[in-house]
Amino acid sequence: MKKIFILTGEASGDKLASKVISDLKKINKNIEYLSVGGENLQSLGVKSIYNLKEITYLGFTNVILNLFKINKKIKETVKAIIDYNPDILFTVDSPDFTLRVAEKVKKINPKIKTVHYVAPQVWVWREGRVKKIKNFIDHILLLFNFEKKYFEKENISCEFVGHPLLQNKERSKIDINQIIGKNKALISIFAGSRKSEITILMPILLGFIKLMNAKYTDMTYVFHSTKQYSQLMQSFISESSIPNCEIVSDDKIKSHILQKSVFAVAKSGTVSLEISNAKIPSIILYKMGFINFLIVKSLVKTKYANIVNFAANEEIIPELLQSNCNSKNIFKHVSNFLEDPKKIKEQVNKVQNILNTLKIKGSSSELASLSLNKFL
Repeated sequence: MKKIFILTGEASGDKLASKVISDLKKINKNIEYLSVGGENLQSLGVKSIYNLKEITYLGFTNVILNLFKINKKIKETVKAIIDYNPDILFTVDSPDFTLRVAEKVKKINPKIKTVHYVAPQVWVWREGRVKKIKNFIDHILLLFNFEKKYFEKENISCEFVGHPLLQNKERSKIDINQIIGKNKALISIFAGSRKSEITILMPILLGFIKLMNAKYTDMTYVFHSTKQYSQLMQSFISESSIPNCEIVSDDKIKSHILQKSVFAVAKSGTVSLEISNAKIPSIILYKMGFINFLIVKSLVKTKYANIVNFAANEEIIPELLQSNCNSKNIFKHVSNFLEDPKKIKEQVNKVQNILNTLKIKGSSSELASLSLNKFL
């Protein structure tokens, strides 16, 4: 029986990996799996060698402060992979963790094929990484077609498979009225999938909701959470005593809630594509420590944080970053959208035009699974 070790570094990577592995299980049942993964991979029966939250750190200073722990985890992970001796090491996103592990594994056992999914964003920063990657990665699965030029010029084997979050999904019927209640306009809120992100953003987001409640009386605010951090979010909400907040952590329910939402407020990241694909108007936000911000600002070479804005070379989706990420600013932007249907329609239409240039025909995760299967 063939073996694959799946290596993720955070919740979004776990979600992406699970879509690919779910499709791979349909076309090849003779594969054994082990992982560093989260709840999505575990729902497919894929065991994780440790809890994903042990390696999710936000920002450079947090990484530096936890450097000893991270290096220890890298050594532990490399040893587990070498002991498992898989045919493929399937690394997903989180390049500062997953690619460091892949490099060490390849040095010890060059026979293990390394396939990386979600290319490092070399178009944003540190383009020089490409030259190093070709020494230990056998194949890269790309989410966006424009990324090919960066890897092909270094003769790195790569393939555009599209983004799974841009696939059209079949939806099961769920009555969300039983969860949320009738006759309420829903606003979906995404505060992040890391403890550090949630801790920074929850007070800001709850301050925004207080301002909204002073103006609107018919809103329900639904926080989309991972199962891992739903209790943490609940502790912030309970402390705030705001009555019209709910938390959902079930992926199917979250998908339905998003579809029924009038607006979404989201931490910058992968989820923005999911919101855009659902044709929901939105803004994105992000905040980190001041030192982390200065480091990032010195390294990043793009104008926009959001992939849709980057592809359009225009701020279609408002980006509230750092000092602009505050309760009053979020309130101002959201209320401006809600009171201007024309503005909402314009954003949704522009976003759809951009997404059409990023999508592929067919299933992205199926293409990725077929590519993985070729390496077995």
